[in-house]
Formats: sequence, C-alpha cells, structure tokens
Amino acid sequence: MEITKNQSGDYIEMKLNGRLDGYWSDHLAQTLEETVRGGIHRIRLDLAAVDYISSLGVGVLVRFHKELRAIGGNLKVFNPSEPVREVIRLSGLAAMLLSRGASQSGGRDAGISRSWQLEQPPRGIEHARESAVFELFEQATDACLECRTFGDPALLRGCRFREDTCRTMVIPETSVALGMGALGQQFADCHDRLGEFLAVGGAAAYLPTDGTNVPDYLMLGNSPPIVQACYGVICGGTFGRLARFEVKRTARAVTLSDIVLAALEWTDSGSVGMVLATESVGLIGAALRRSPALDAAGNAPFAHPEIRNWITFTAERAFPHCVALIVGVASRNPCPALAPHVRRLGRDATLLGHFHAAAFSYRSLPKGPIALPDTVATLFETQRLHGLLHLLGDYREQTGLGESEFLRGACWFAPIERIVTEK
Repeated sequence: MEITKNQSGDYIEMKLNGRLDGYWSDHLAQTLEETVRGGIHRIRLDLAAVDYISSLGVGVLVRFHKELRAIGGNLKVFNPSEPVREVIRLSGLAAMLLSRGASQSGGRDAGISRSWQLEQPPRGIEHARESAVFELFEQATDACLECRTFGDPALLRGCRFREDTCRTMVIPETSVALGMGALGQQFADCHDRLGEFLAVGGAAAYLPTDGTNVPDYLMLGNSPPIVQACYGVICGGTFGRLARFEVKRTARAVTLSDIVLAALEWTDSGSVGMVLATESVGLIGAALRRSPALDAAGNAPFAHPEIRNWITFTAERAFPHCVALIVGVASRNPCPALAPHVRRLGRDATLLGHFHAAAFSYRSLPKGPIALPDTVATLFETQRLHGLLHLLGDYREQTGLGESEFLRGACWFAPIERIVTEK
C-alpha cells in the first residue's frame, strides 16, 4: 500500500492506494499514530484508490475515529471506492466514518470546511516564549494553594526512616502531593517498599522498592488513597490557571524549567504549585531501588560505589513517546518550610523545585481547556502506567543529559499563598 500525505493548516489529507487488509492495516495504524503524535488531530482519508478493505482495516478507522473524537479531533473517509463504501455500509458504520456526500457519490464534501470549523476548541490568550507557544486560560485568577511540608528529607541519608518518623497520609481528591512513601494501611506492611509517590485527582501512584520495579497505584472513586509517607509536600486549593503549550517548529522541545518559569511569571509569585499532563520527548531523573527504611550504614544511599545498589539514575532520556503526569512545586526563594524539599531544576541555579512524574502509554490530549480530574481519571483508567521518576536536571560537563523535555501538553498551576511545616 502507498500512502501520500498533504497537510493544510491543522488537518492532513492522506491518499491510500492498494489493499487495506490485515497486513496493511497495521501500516496505516502506525502512520495514523505518528500523525496524531505530531499534533495533527483532523485527518481526511481519500480511499478512491483502495480496491479492498477488510474488517481489520475498518477496525483501524473506527479506533482512530473514536480516539480523535474524544480529544476534539476528527477522522473521516472521503472519495471511497465502491468496494470500500459497500463494506463500510454493510458494517453499519457509514454515518460514523463517511463524510457527508461521500456515502452517495464519493465526491468532495462541500460542507467540510464549515463542519470542521465548528469543532475548533475555545482559544486562550497566546504567549510566545523562546521554545514554545502557550495558550493561557484564566479560570480563577484569585485562586491559590496552601501547602504543608511533612517529614525530614535529611533522614534519607543513612536510610533512617522508621515508624516514628513516618506518618499515615489520607490524600483527598482536592489535594495534590508528592514525596517518599508507599500505598498501604500500616507502616509495618510498607517499610520494605517505600519509594517515590505522587497523588492527584483522587489517585495515588508509587514505585515500590521491593525489587519488582513495577509501579502501582490506587484510584478508588469516593475513597481517598492512603499513603505511608516518609516526607513530602501536600497542597490543597484550586488551580486557577491552565496553560496549553506546544513546542515551536524552530525548537527541539520545551523543558520543565521553561514551563516553571512561565508559571512563576504569570502568577507573579515566589512559589507555585503545578500539575502537568504532557507528551514526553524524554524524562531525566532518578528513583530509589531499595527502601530507605531498611538498615544501612554510613551515607547510604549516596555513598560510592554502593549508590548503584540504592538509586537508579536515567542513563538516557527515559519514557519517550509517553504521556507524563507530573506533580510538583517550584520557587525562586523558598521559605524555611519548603527549602529542605526542593533542589535545583535546571541551568538557572536560583530556580528550585520538587517534581515527580508518572509515565503512561501514549494517548493524545484534547486541545483547548480541559479538566484536571477528567484528565487524571482517563490516564489511570485507560492507559498503562510504565514508571515513576523524581525529575532532576543533569548538567554535568560533557556527559550531562540536561532536563526532561516535552512536545506539548497542559499545565494547571496556581501561586502558593502559604507554606507550613506539619509536626
């Protein structure tokens, strides 16, 4: 099968030539997935030169039609050949897949421009920055967050966490949190698998340190997740602003620092809380391999060369072509309560933060304003959770990998009004 593409604005037309059978349906699916990953969510398929289509081929069309429709996009068949039109008609899918007029004559749909324009999502206020273009949606400009820090991160050195230095955290749907901990009701059941965790939208995910290296999560509907937590940050309140961003054609990617700096500028605040859902170019970070509540001597987990047994660092960009759900806080001048919990993010030594990322299988995000709870629920309920990382900047001379990088996504953020330490 031959596939030729012609892009015009925010849609692309593909002309197919050949048989759309079981073998070539995989080729079409791969081409469509690459197109959607490239940011094109409106696709026209010209099937005039397709002389055969099987049920597998129809299945690919239905799958991408549904996926694109769910994110405000569209996939329609134009100019179907008679065999293609007949198979789609007999499958009962003509209304779904065929453009208006195509089911009758195979001609061009005169009303397509108007119908596609109606599907355009609302537009925000555009802000162009060095690496990306942002659309800012002001949903509640006076909204802010109140944050609590808990636990002592210094106890990580020497792996000195015990039951009396940890706590049980019930994290409501209206709060976000990140830190070191494990899912479970009792410390005794969790002490040998404590690792990085994040919680947002009523879901909590963590990376167990029991040797499995398989991330786990809880999302129980009306029942908030319970975490046995060593230390971290929990923020409650409303994310009053949403920024949609996409890398410029002249740039390779947008970094985490780029997004954080934009959020700090727009909130005119010294500290900000953030949640991101974004298509990943690659994540840079680290994760514990052993629980910090296990007996250890000296400076474990940071002592050399034993650090290799305690911590995994990304040797290259991890989880490319995934959707990263990221929770974190950032500040240029952190208060005493926040200072122990943040580290340098990028090249700018004054920009500090603490961010954890859960990496999911790829799924396109709808354009325009989207809701945080719905986005979180969709990822946990429909996508595979691949891993979880504490994000770091790697700016070592010559060998440094830089920062986590992204193509496009959504960022919910708000200024932090008050930060206190929980006793």
